[in-house]
Amino acid sequence: FFSNLSPFKEKEKIGILGSYAVNNLPLEVVGKIGRGLTQVSNDGTPLPDAASSWDIKDGGKTYIFRLKQNLYFTDKSRVLSDSINVSFIDVKIQRPDSNTIVFKLKEPYAPFLITVSKPILKEKFIGIGDYRVGSVDLNGEFVESIDLVSVKDNKKTLSFQFYPTENALKMAFILGEVSRITGIRDVRFLNTTFYSFPSFQIEKRVNYSQLVTLFYNTQDKILSDKRLREALSYSVPDNFADGKRNRLPFSPFLWASSEGLETYQQDLTRAEELLKDSSVATKSASLTLTIKTLRTYEKAALEIKKSWSVLGIKTNIEIVEALPSAFQVFLGEFNVPQDPDQYSLWHSIQPNNITRYKNLRIDKLLEDGRQTIDQDKRKKIYADFQKYILDDPPATFLFFPYSYEVFRK
Repeated sequence: FFSNLSPFKEKEKIGILGSYAVNNLPLEVVGKIGRGLTQVSNDGTPLPDAASSWDIKDGGKTYIFRLKQNLYFTDKSRVLSDSINVSFIDVKIQRPDSNTIVFKLKEPYAPFLITVSKPILKEKFIGIGDYRVGSVDLNGEFVESIDLVSVKDNKKTLSFQFYPTENALKMAFILGEVSRITGIRDVRFLNTTFYSFPSFQIEKRVNYSQLVTLFYNTQDKILSDKRLREALSYSVPDNFADGKRNRLPFSPFLWASSEGLETYQQDLTRAEELLKDSSVATKSASLTLTIKTLRTYEKAALEIKKSWSVLGIKTNIEIVEALPSAFQVFLGEFNVPQDPDQYSLWHSIQPNNITRYKNLRIDKLLEDGRQTIDQDKRKKIYADFQKYILDDPPATFLFFPYSYEVFRK
């Protein structure tokens, strides 16, 4: 149902890592063809986008958005309330007039302003962005490539091509299939690196959307002791080669992040004291832990193993391709929400709580945090959340991974 593109003078081919279905394209692509009712600033604050303003009523259960005037989709139809086709579980939608859309929630939900930042798209990927979709090539259910044409200059095209593995993405760049690749975790290629190619330019970035983390199975007979988990956290290195160290569950830029909060700087003396006080103290000489790690983080796992050996802890490392169904310690990452709400990760009743963490105080703070609309009050709630989750750690937060963009000069 997409028209074919005519030849264009300016066509940039961009390689992206990952396999995506039509309804699950990355924000890097979707954000160019659509805009949400809101947009999110670097510190996580919601700002107007397709909506010029909003009101929150009924204690956070009713959100009323007023649309910007003279805003158009790329098919040149005006953006009206009845053209915004969105739906959410347990949310009723009303459209009292063409410029107003109202969401009535069953319960207060403070992150809702972030939720509606997702780009609005009509059928055939018609959005409010700077680009329109020219063509899409599919391989079964998955997108092989998608071409976007600039709304302002139809001679300018961005062609996104998707590759299932990092090696395939790098090879495509070397062979000239794409002129730019993004999101790779390292610049190694075969027996050399991209730095050895004088015609290549490399930009190193920090990926603040993912936080590499050591997840502990808090119901494990050994790791159920919080003093052991604290000891393990104090022994973790202060720096990692593959990312920017971060000891809190939030980005340092997030409005709710607690500056100056005492965190786990490496302190082997303190770690030894905690280990001696733990219930496994008598077994510490023969204590053995197993880290299951994604292959990407094997180097970090080896660094952690070295630090834990100083405490007399033997560490086995197993490489896994995905989140294991059972583990003692799992080294992986989680997607950091743009809002401080991490209810699904740490609340005791949530299926995504992979550490099987149970802490009634944390449960209450997470419940209050997502139902409190006032940002100043929320900031206090999440300051307490950070304090107490570090006091009884279900995980050790490690680093935001580096990512690289490579293109030809």
